[in-house]
Amino acid sequence: MDPRGSFLLGGMFLMAATIFAFLSSASTNTQCSSPCVPGDASIMSKKEHGTSHVAAQSNLRWGCDQEPADRICNFNRRYAEHAGYFRQDTSFLANTQDTVSTDNPLEFFDTNTGKLLFTTPKDRSYTEFIAESKTHGWPSFRDTEVNWEYVRVLPNGETVSVDGTHLGHNLPDRTGNRYCINIVSVAGNPVEEGSENAEEEEAGRRRELGEFEEMTMSE
Repeated sequence: MDPRGSFLLGGMFLMAATIFAFLSSASTNTQCSSPCVPGDASIMSKKEHGTSHVAAQSNLRWGCDQEPADRICNFNRRYAEHAGYFRQDTSFLANTQDTVSTDNPLEFFDTNTGKLLFTTPKDRSYTEFIAESKTHGWPSFRDTEVNWEYVRVLPNGETVSVDGTHLGHNLPDRTGNRYCINIVSVAGNPVEEGSENAEEEEAGRRRELGEFEEMTMSE
């Protein structure tokens, strides 16, 4: 056989093996090693409001805009706010850099449901959390900072809430799992379950975001 043909054939086999390895790793959810809690695609099935039962809160923290937050959280599986959004377009850094510490950690709540999803810093300083987040462009959490009661990771690394909120992706590095999260997905205010105003507040949110009811979800 022509040596050049052998080289090309070998390259094709190598490429096929690489693709197979990638698909196999995705199907076995290697992006969710302990203590990460895996989830399945049913979490993100279509519901009353995109992939969620409720719309994004209207009074999001740090000046996050409700409409893009609702799109990213509820009508999206692939896309994210632009890199650096959390530090360039919100008051997040100004409101937290002088108050958050290991003794006074910061809690992040689901933009839709108000459930606690992340708490930082844990096992590091807040300065380290911010430095890593700035480097990657999005808030970046580690395993111990995740509330696994309400957070799941799908086989492709997509990180979601148990209620169907798209949060971001797990992008492991040499030090372990790193959850790269949209600030607009975790800018909610805590909501006490069963509160008297919960239904009224949700009705108002749905009215404000009525135009998104007909949007087609990204698969």
